[in-house]
Amino acid sequence: MQGMETSFSLLGMLSSMNWVAKAVVLVLALMSIWSLTIAIERLWRFQRAKRESLEIALRVTPMLKQHKLEEAIALTSDKKYRHSHLARVLRAGLTEFQYESSQSLPEDFDLVAAGQRAIERETLMTTAEFKKGLGNLATISTTAPFVGLFGTVAGIIHAFQGMAISGSGGLGAVSAGIAEALVTTAFGLFVAIPAVWLYNYFLNKVDRFQVEMSNSSSQLIDYFIKNEARMRAGTRTPMAAR
Repeated sequence: MQGMETSFSLLGMLSSMNWVAKAVVLVLALMSIWSLTIAIERLWRFQRAKRESLEIALRVTPMLKQHKLEEAIALTSDKKYRHSHLARVLRAGLTEFQYESSQSLPEDFDLVAAGQRAIERETLMTTAEFKKGLGNLATISTTAPFVGLFGTVAGIIHAFQGMAISGSGGLGAVSAGIAEALVTTAFGLFVAIPAVWLYNYFLNKVDRFQVEMSNSSSQLIDYFIKNEARMRAGTRTPMAAR
């Protein structure tokens, strides 16, 4: 009984696997480490973005209400807010609006549309950056079970080859080999399931960030429209005139 327990222990089965199954286990271990590394990096990145964006929103709003355009641009350009998605979007729109406002442009030039295009470009770039690494998680979550299944198939083939060489028959002759082979399938699921959870979690986070950028962009466009109306009415604010 003690020998049976030893042969069917996890370490015992891993040590008795053929080289194909061991290679599969090694690949799955690397995939697990890779997904964990991505998850830690994205968690850190998203937490920084959330914290910095909240601070930006609280500080920029009163500046825009007082038409302190240059101060708002300086704040969103501060390096301590480099991880903030709201800072990037607001900076792109405000910088474009300030630049176009200072140029000698035709009367029919749409300042609001120019600012909106700058915001949309920065939003797309920021969203793409947030999704960095998520494709790898999706790949791991979909391929890990098949990698484990490949190891299982190779292990079962190895078990039946051993039975053919020994000349013994019956389920007892191959049960140990099949148990060893199924370890790779279990390991593949162990790697894939957390990767699926993490992928969906981070994707929901990105969707939330997109909503926040969309809301901030909408508020900024409203600011542009009101400011342009004042400019066309001959009441350009000193900060916007710069």
